[in-house]
Amino acid sequence: MRFCAYLGGLAVLSIAAAQIFQSPPSIVPIKPLHRADWTTIDKPFPAFALDIPEASGVLSSYVVRRQPETGAREDIITLGDAQSTAPYLEVIVHRPGRVASSFADPQDELKALAAEAGPAADLVAKAPLLTKFGPMSLGSFDITAPPLRHCLGFVRNFDDPPLQMSGRFCQGGTDYIERSTLACALDRLTLLAAGSEPRLGTLFAKAELNRNFCGERDPILAPTPKYKLLWQALATRPEPRRIGR
Repeated sequence: MRFCAYLGGLAVLSIAAAQIFQSPPSIVPIKPLHRADWTTIDKPFPAFALDIPEASGVLSSYVVRRQPETGAREDIITLGDAQSTAPYLEVIVHRPGRVASSFADPQDELKALAAEAGPAADLVAKAPLLTKFGPMSLGSFDITAPPLRHCLGFVRNFDDPPLQMSGRFCQGGTDYIERSTLACALDRLTLLAAGSEPRLGTLFAKAELNRNFCGERDPILAPTPKYKLLWQALATRPEPRRIGR
């Protein structure tokens, strides 16, 4: 009996020693799944419209992105091919959602727009562009990656409601986009549905009061054909009139 008890004690001590001195199990840390800041909505319901009949046959897209944590929303409207020398227009309407934060300085936003477009030459600040939404900060830059394209970037921040409107208008060739052509394009941006944001409807309603319908309300600009051919005017700008022979 003593001998059995002795063997049993040795067995218990052996098991305890094995538990103490054995190497700890390898623990692989679990990496959290990456969650993107922005998620793209499938089959979005458009809140805005950019009606340019002259560009009815041009490639177009409407993308809505959201930030689930903040409720921020971006509506991105494009017309044309960003990699082509043909006219390309991008309009971004950004609403910050539940987080009350100020927007970045317009010049910093314009630099970011130029950087996102691709390898670009230095941004050149221009005089504000007068639109139905008020004056917009404007800058010109060239996309240096082939094919060479000239661009005008624009941005305007609104306090009530908190909203940022930005984008770019680009084209290839030797001619630069005229400011009036970009203003005419932004003149066509309208609101389809304000949802639960009545102040957004008020903003666009006030903007419509300032709309000049691409120069048709201006006796000086109205006779100019290029204001009636917004999209084609970029590629087929008419020759200036000559007085006399």
